[in-house]
Amino acid sequence: MEQKKLDRINELARKKKSGVALSEQELAEQAALREEYILEFRASFRAQLDNTYVVDQAGNKRKLSDK
Repeated sequence: MEQKKLDRINELARKKKSGVALSEQELAEQAALREEYILEFRASFRAQLDNTYVVDQAGNKRKLSDK
């Protein structure tokens, strides 16, 4: 995700936390940016797990399986 978008997510969060009410447009923008961030995070995490192997005591490597 672009740093500009991350900065905007943080800016909106700080504004909301400070007690200033967000407009409907800002709330929609915040929700869309959060959703995009979560999707990218999950894809990145899934790729990391797909390349993770577990080594048992006998030295055998095996991929992590889906549960």
